[in-house]
Amino acid sequence: MEDSDGEETPELPLEIIIYILSFLHTSDRKEASLVCRSWYIASQELCFQKNVTFCFPASASSLDLVRGLGRKSQCSLVISQLDGFSMSRSLLLEVGQCLGSKLESLALPGSSITETSLLTLLPHLTSLRRLDLRGLDSLFMSGAFLSREEHRRQVSSALRGLEELDLSDLRYLSDLTFNRLTGCTPRLRSLSLAGCHIAFEFDPYRGCPVGAVEDSSALLSLRNLRRLLTEQKSTLVALDLSRTSITPESLRTIAQVPGLVLQELRLHGCKELTDYSVENLVRRQSHIQRLDISGCTELTSRAVVAIARDLSSLTHLYLSCDWRITEKGLADLLSLSNLRCLDLSECLHISGAEIVKGLSRSNSARAQLETLKLTSCAYIRDVTVFSLSQLLKGTLRELDLTSCVNVTDLSLHAIATHLKGLVVLKLGWCTEVTDWGLLGMVESAKCETEEEEWDKSPRFTRTFGNMGFFKPPPLPYEGQPKMLTQNARETLKQQTGASLLSLRRLQELDLTACCKLSDHSITQVIQHPDLQHLSLRMLPKITDASLLSIARHCRSLTSLSLSHCTEISDAGLAAAAPFLHRLQHLYLSSSHVSDRSLLVLMKHCRRLKTLDISKCKNITGTMVELLQSHLPYLENIHYKFPGGADLALTL
Repeated sequence: MEDSDGEETPELPLEIIIYILSFLHTSDRKEASLVCRSWYIASQELCFQKNVTFCFPASASSLDLVRGLGRKSQCSLVISQLDGFSMSRSLLLEVGQCLGSKLESLALPGSSITETSLLTLLPHLTSLRRLDLRGLDSLFMSGAFLSREEHRRQVSSALRGLEELDLSDLRYLSDLTFNRLTGCTPRLRSLSLAGCHIAFEFDPYRGCPVGAVEDSSALLSLRNLRRLLTEQKSTLVALDLSRTSITPESLRTIAQVPGLVLQELRLHGCKELTDYSVENLVRRQSHIQRLDISGCTELTSRAVVAIARDLSSLTHLYLSCDWRITEKGLADLLSLSNLRCLDLSECLHISGAEIVKGLSRSNSARAQLETLKLTSCAYIRDVTVFSLSQLLKGTLRELDLTSCVNVTDLSLHAIATHLKGLVVLKLGWCTEVTDWGLLGMVESAKCETEEEEWDKSPRFTRTFGNMGFFKPPPLPYEGQPKMLTQNARETLKQQTGASLLSLRRLQELDLTACCKLSDHSITQVIQHPDLQHLSLRMLPKITDASLLSIARHCRSLTSLSLSHCTEISDAGLAAAAPFLHRLQHLYLSSSHVSDRSLLVLMKHCRRLKTLDISKCKNITGTMVELLQSHLPYLENIHYKFPGGADLALTL
């Protein structure tokens, strides 16, 4: 390298460049790799390539991308929109030739490829560890997939190291095709059959119990699934049967497979399961670490008690939408020391009292929760959030209080004070949260119970209302907070738990429909450099000032939702867009932006993948087409009801 005086500048050692790149966001590291050859080589270091997945649709330009990936030592692909035409066949052939021995994971969502195309590819994928064939009905519709011995031998040689197989949502999966495919994968660790049509007890085609006849060519049977579990019991540790019609007796049959030791089991939406079936399951499979029984609406607290008693190694438990579950058993559940994630979303009878009780035990005898989801738990109140914040202040990373309608500014103050390590915070539809809560201005005099507040207010009989005889009590925080000076803002930052500013690690924030929020708080506290996902939908009081402040202080944003923010204008978006280079998903439905905003996005937000401009009456179809032609990564554009058409009239 040479400087402006013509003298040669010594290059930085590769190790130093790698160290510098380690501090950059993935998208910024990609830009930095274009500086020179040395920086490109440093960006290809193996430590940066772990868990990197390349996603792209099938197109002519994808061929060059695949050839370029051939220089990598390993990679994972998600290729969408494949079909049976020549372009898709050429792309799969290129993947096999250039990436065959380097490909670790392959997914083909939203595709309809032919058997011939896939069978041409699979024999080349000798290093494949994960294969995702979910929803590819075109492969299994004829029933002839892998019917030839020669093809099975070639595929078996390549896929003998496959560990994860996803066959979710396959309508035409049968015993015969299932046996052929799984016969080529003898070392499976994870199998997903979510949403598949599995005959657990009765064969509707033959009119007899399952297992009474030979393998079926029309459906997948429990007998056949049990045979696979028996054959691969030494390696298989994860099973997904979500959204199937599995019965309590069928679950007992699976749990009793000799030698099978499951560590992960997903049964989301299996509505026929009962408390008895869960009790039997946890007694037989006591080593389960991840259990998803969300949406199993027949379950009660009896199942929770059984889980707390028998699953001592449990780390993740999902109970969302199990609306019959009450507080009973939660204290014992929170005494499981390995528990890290608990999802109680839409468990309508949960108040949190037993959760607090279980967490109040000694550190060695209670859960160290990292994720807690309490969506739509209407009985959750400030006193519960305050206690949880104190008890989980060293471990909690994700907290979801969406639609907890009784949560107020006091809860937000407790969160900002104690949960400094929080990465995800969701407060959508918490309509009692105000500017004062975000700013941390909660006076101790206001921390009175509802009963005390009620006792001090005027009393009215059922017959006589407030007819002017009494003056209604003043509402707390009735006035608007004033804009802070720079000195006051610095003091606010230094004050322990002062405001949302104290959550410096925040990467996702949801304030949807917190309609009392305005520019007064948004411009002063949402200043998180690592924030990636932000939702401000349905905040009618925020203006361009909030948008510009967010853009300047939150430059890591990849997803921003401003739908139904009617005070956001073209001028605000034009001022903010130059700071939002990383933005990939933008939601502006029912706003007052126009074609001018789309021109700004074309210039500054080149990485956009999703754009929602539904019911934006000032945007024209011509400009939408122009936008699609100029943004290379744009995958989804929502343009429903152009011109702000009324939904009722349209229907």
